[in-house]
Order: sequence, then C-alpha cells, then structure tokens
Amino acid sequence: QVHLVESGGGLVQAGGSLRLSCAASGRTGSRSTMGWFRQAPAKEREFVARITWNSAYTEYADSVKGRFTISRDSAKNTVYLQMDSLKPEDTAIYYCVAGPVGGSRWSTYESWGQGTQVTVSS
Repeated sequence: QVHLVESGGGLVQAGGSLRLSCAASGRTGSRSTMGWFRQAPAKEREFVARITWNSAYTEYADSVKGRFTISRDSAKNTVYLQMDSLKPEDTAIYYCVAGPVGGSRWSTYESWGQGTQVTVSS
C-alpha cells in the first residue's frame, strides 16, 4: 500500500503560480507512474498530468498544457506539479495518484492522496 500526501495548495489570484508536492511512502514501487487529477465542484474528476517512473515520459491534459509542469524526484519519492498562469477554472481539489501502469484514467491507478484545495480568484 502506497501512502500519498499532497501539499502546496492554497488561494492565488489569476495569473499567479502554485507548486503542489506529493510525498509517497510505504510500498512505493520503484517503477510507479505518478500523476495528478482534479475535481471542481459539481464537475467530474479529470486527468491533469502524469509522469513515468524514470521521468522519460510526461502527459498533460489539453487544458493545462503549456502552463503546468510535472516533475519527480525519485530519491525523495516526491512528485511536483508547477502551475503557472493560473485561471479561475483551475479551481479544484487536486489529487495525487500512483500506480504501476498509470494512464489518463483514474481507474489505472492503485493509490491516491486525500487531495489539496487550489482556489484561483479572478
């Protein structure tokens, strides 16, 4: 079982930046794909970004491409999501996920965190 803890959420004005962190512990698995999903009020949960175990491959949702950057520090078992040029529509709870396969669907992940709130004011 992998335990994931997100941090770094908060309130920011439109155009600002935030960096989310997700620390993994437990049976992390050296080759887990890690990623981020988000869920806004009254909306379905959606894929944001993912990164493979060796950082060789990243994938982003079209809505965040060019503004968000995912990275990981394998030595620290931590994944980051740098969010720039934030928009009010980025307001959501952001969830960190991990899994041996890991794609753009929530069901492809085995572990997820409790979520961190990101609020972007206009």
